[in-house]
Amino acid sequence: MTHYGCSLLGCGVIDERHFDMDDYQGAIARWCPGCGDHSILTAVQRLLEEEQLKPEETVLVSGIGCSSRFPHYVKTYGFHGLHGRALPVAIGIKLERPELHVFVTMGDGDCCSIGAGHWIHATRYNADMVAMLLDNNMYGLTKGQTSPTTPLRFPSNTQPHGSYLRPLNPLTATLGVTNASFVAQTAEWIPQHLFETLKAAYHHKGFAFIRILQRCPVYTSKIYEDAVRSPDLIEMLIHDDGIHIPDLDQIYKNQVIHDPSNLNEAYRLAQDSDRMRIGIFYRNEGLPRYEEVRRLPARTAEERVKLLNEELDRYAV
Repeated sequence: MTHYGCSLLGCGVIDERHFDMDDYQGAIARWCPGCGDHSILTAVQRLLEEEQLKPEETVLVSGIGCSSRFPHYVKTYGFHGLHGRALPVAIGIKLERPELHVFVTMGDGDCCSIGAGHWIHATRYNADMVAMLLDNNMYGLTKGQTSPTTPLRFPSNTQPHGSYLRPLNPLTATLGVTNASFVAQTAEWIPQHLFETLKAAYHHKGFAFIRILQRCPVYTSKIYEDAVRSPDLIEMLIHDDGIHIPDLDQIYKNQVIHDPSNLNEAYRLAQDSDRMRIGIFYRNEGLPRYEEVRRLPARTAEERVKLLNEELDRYAV
């Protein structure tokens, strides 16, 4: 509901709006029943409500893929871009409008294959935004092709006898990039942990990269099935400066105390293991952010339009 009231001095209007989750509801999500994206969408909308982010000051950017339908389903500003190109668009938005809250959604093919170069440099730039990798280990929208994160020997339409290569590890890849400042992993079937991870990422000052393990009920339903059914296959990273949800202690008893300021230990824990590790692997807010290093001069809306028209005129035929 929206309320407006006059200031005590009578010199303007006080913005007293309060937003409920319904205020952030865009189009009805068209993902398959049982798709983990539904859980992630709910967590994002819950975060927007808790932080009371104004829709006109919030932007969701995506590339191409099932996960990249996200901007259509959230009632904020959105940009549905090209395959693999979500991050350069998001960085451009952050440079020009650093006051905006920017969220990026990408799939494992979108981020780790065609968008891999942008992913590496976005990590290095360390612009202040939340980047979500929704990893279902498969190209879902294009009907089941092997992606960079598909497990070894897992069959697909392009490799029916199984993936030939060991999967890429998005966590170690990101941790190995200069200027990486926030790396975390969570799972969409653990909604409390998913929400707390998103919240920590939002409050981080810098490029917050979250790999979200996400089930695809059509093409990769079996990949995470054992971990969903057996909590003993999951290991939680807990710390006072990380994430610890006491309500989950009785379910997820495998826990490791990990200080996320320790980069070497973060890299060790991010290595492939028999258990799925979730939590904050690394956090460092002392690194330079791109929108500060490349600070652009403040411009009015009229000045922006004038500059845009001048740039377009350069290419007129």
